[in-house]
Amino acid sequence: MSQPIPFTDANFKLAVVQELMYDQDLLPKFDLREYAAAQGFTYDGGSFEAVPEALAYFEALEVPGELAEKITEIGMDGGNEIYLEIAPNWDGEDGLFDVHEFADVRHFPNLKSMTLFYTGDEQALEALRARGIEADWL
Repeated sequence: MSQPIPFTDANFKLAVVQELMYDQDLLPKFDLREYAAAQGFTYDGGSFEAVPEALAYFEALEVPGELAEKITEIGMDGGNEIYLEIAPNWDGEDGLFDVHEFADVRHFPNLKSMTLFYTGDEQALEALRARGIEADWL
């Protein structure tokens, strides 16, 4: 197994993990209910906030470098499974999962398309486009 991908932006990592874990089935799926039962903690399923234990799980999760080539597109959407496993009642109306740093694109040579949560950072979109990545706001 290769070295894990060293992410600089936690939310960029979450977007990649969504693709690998829930869309391509290349990583074991995380289920908050099962994880909470196994780890012996409870959480407020009606909260809009992130469950700290879920965030910690994904922060610690190592993404093997050999999976980087599998990423051709990233689609951020408020209904993505990863976000609902971290913050079960999240409505997408805040910046909880916004990406602010895009240096991590360097790890994904086949990344051609990104749909991002709106942050208003037009410079980021232009920088992504300059790298040959079709980038747009959700």
